[in-house]
Amino acid sequence: MDSRYTGKSENEMNIDDEETRSKYPFVSILSMSGGDGDNSYSSNSLLQRRVLSMTKAILVKNTKEMMTNLGFPKCIKLADLGCSSGQNTFLVISEIVNTINLLCQEWNQNPPEIDCCLNDLPGNDFNTTFTFITFFNDKLTSKIPCFVSGVPGSFYSRLFPRKSLHFIHSNYSNHYLSKVPDGLEKKRVYITSSSPLSEYKAYLNQFQRDFTTFLRMRSEEMVSNGRMVLTLIGRNTLEDPLYRDCCHWLTLLSNSLCDLVFEVRKSLDIHINLLKIILNM
Repeated sequence: MDSRYTGKSENEMNIDDEETRSKYPFVSILSMSGGDGDNSYSSNSLLQRRVLSMTKAILVKNTKEMMTNLGFPKCIKLADLGCSSGQNTFLVISEIVNTINLLCQEWNQNPPEIDCCLNDLPGNDFNTTFTFITFFNDKLTSKIPCFVSGVPGSFYSRLFPRKSLHFIHSNYSNHYLSKVPDGLEKKRVYITSSSPLSEYKAYLNQFQRDFTTFLRMRSEEMVSNGRMVLTLIGRNTLEDPLYRDCCHWLTLLSNSLCDLVFEVRKSLDIHINLLKIILNM
């Protein structure tokens, strides 16, 4: 969004970006488990890979529409937001690149150069991701020039120059919030069937704020007629927003973490009482 349309100077808009980043300090410490060991995200992301397969038709359709609507530009800049570590992100990028290549052949157009930007939080294991570039090249059906780079930062802030992105993809990332919602009676990581309605509303309000911020940031970064494909977890029912129709494992994780905190607090209380007894001897 150009400053002359917003009524703000370039300096004022940069200040807004800094304020947005300072509002979400919590996200800078989060990341998926890195490496390629048994407990890494790379070795435990089969579900996300299945979802990518399920949404392939949507990805292909929007890629074609983006290319034709933009008139086959000479350079395409695409971003995968919340790429994490491993090969999943290259499955997405290779699908987009191959679709562009086939479409250019059909329309007798020269294929563009492609700038592939992989985004995640600063603590993400980008090194493991980059080791899969050979896997990415093997997936390509042609030798379209592709330039892969990492972009560390929260997608709840500005990440790219204005009007620079042609295609944005994000898979299983947007449901992660920028902060713990305000007003929770207990600091649970997930709403469950036993959660009070106030807890559900706290999570809903936080998601609405975060998603609005996400869309506002992307609206400034995307070119006109660009495309965005987002996949995130949701519930099938509107009647019972707390119904356990997805991700029940998060309920178990939430309960386990609450039990762990309780045990730690109990242990601390015991040690504090012992220390008081020793000091009074």
